Amino acid sequence: MNKVIDSNLVLEDKLKDHFGFTTFRTGQKEIIRDVMRGKDVLGILPTGMGKSLCYQLPAKLLRGTTIVISPLISLMMDQVKQLKASNFKEVIALNSFINPVERKALYQHLEDYKLIYVSPELIQQNELLDRLKQLSINLLVIDEAHCISQWGHDFRPDYLRLSNIVFELNNPPILALSATATKAIQLDIKKVLKSPNMVDHIYPMDRENIIFSIEKVANDSEKNEKIKKLFDRIRVPTIIYFSSRIATEQLTSFLLKEHPSLRVAFYHGGMETIDRISVQQQFMNNQLDVICCTSAFGMGINKKDIRFIIHYHLPLQLESFIQEIGRAGRDGKESVSLLLYSDHDYYLPANLMKKELPTEDDLRFVFQQLNSLYKQKKQLPHKIEQMEQIFHLSEIQWRFLHYQFENHGMIKRNMIVYKREKWKHAYHAIHQFIDERLILKEQKLREMIAWIETESCLREQLYKGFQSNYTLPLHSCCSNCGFNLANWEIEQQEVEQSYHNWEEKLQALFTTGGKNA
Repeated sequence: MNKVIDSNLVLEDKLKDHFGFTTFRTGQKEIIRDVMRGKDVLGILPTGMGKSLCYQLPAKLLRGTTIVISPLISLMMDQVKQLKASNFKEVIALNSFINPVERKALYQHLEDYKLIYVSPELIQQNELLDRLKQLSINLLVIDEAHCISQWGHDFRPDYLRLSNIVFELNNPPILALSATATKAIQLDIKKVLKSPNMVDHIYPMDRENIIFSIEKVANDSEKNEKIKKLFDRIRVPTIIYFSSRIATEQLTSFLLKEHPSLRVAFYHGGMETIDRISVQQQFMNNQLDVICCTSAFGMGINKKDIRFIIHYHLPLQLESFIQEIGRAGRDGKESVSLLLYSDHDYYLPANLMKKELPTEDDLRFVFQQLNSLYKQKKQLPHKIEQMEQIFHLSEIQWRFLHYQFENHGMIKRNMIVYKREKWKHAYHAIHQFIDERLILKEQKLREMIAWIETESCLREQLYKGFQSNYTLPLHSCCSNCGFNLANWEIEQQEVEQSYHNWEEKLQALFTTGGKNA
């Protein structure tokens, strides 16, 4: 069926008809062509190069439904908003914000939508899965596909169950997309999805318009002072990344005090979802200049004019650093990545790595608790908060172990299945996996530190582990090649006048004719 469409299709014409673009970006047309032919495709495109178009255009052209599995509610909602603004109305995001009554009603009319966004957790719920089975699904998209791989920098156990979803949905063609995936991760994605013959479309991930700068400082106070002075002369859309939630709030307060006119907000995973979405939308709508955030912010953010990415803390690995700096300069204009570090910073990522995974004592305790629940003939509670209380683990640690227990046949749904020898084998296998994962993370951190301390070209050293060469920069290259941030001249952002209330804004409209409103 799709071949008939493809044979009569001039993709550039359809691109202009549906999205208003006259040309494709690198890799988009090649990926879309194979998707339209019904092939399983693995697409690795740099951040900011338009991965979402690779399924949005096919969703318009294919006769059935396209399902997009996406990891962030804010990302889904943002893309739905943009699509509807471009007159793609048959799109919806299914998420936990929708109340049960409304969600049930939506489930009854899913055939009305050409494009359905859903989280990897929600698609595994029987109520939704049973409904999706009734649709004609012509494409299943897995966004941020590196989350599937145990070697990926943002490994999420819920992604590992997606091969079962593919089977349940009658094996539709798969499009797996990511911005950062080494050869090992690419192979792991295919292995987990049980699709070894995926067509590869792998493109260089370097960005020729981004300038790299690294500065060593004595401590956090010096970082704060340096950032304050930067905003004395620079006002452009900026993201500042942190490894600590508290630090995002502290620098936000500091900047608001030092620069009352600077529009700054913080964003991290400890905030209520509605507050995070509100901050994101304000940044997207140019109502904020600076976001102080953890890595929870930025995935899929389609804001083209971000000019400045600052890393306040060391990223845990080069892959996440590349993904985060790739959010700058999506319009192709000159942008800067600044990484600030001190000797003290090395301890923070090392501690974070250990907190992501359960310790041997944690593992032993959880096995004991599971055994106790089994003897009492109790099921596992359904709510994640109750799990955390019983097993004394963080949510990320419990999700990791829950998948492992399912994988080893110790848990089936919420029932505990006890077989002594199986549990003994599972304990040693899980313990070994945790050790291997920690070793991998430590290796990734060493690579990050080696890059920071290199005296060679930062651009060349950053990308050498991912591709054979790199594109020559359009502007300056990096601080090791002579770039000095103090001399950076950039077109400043025009800031709208802010008002304390609607009366002030109304008064301005009358007195200025609305020019500054």
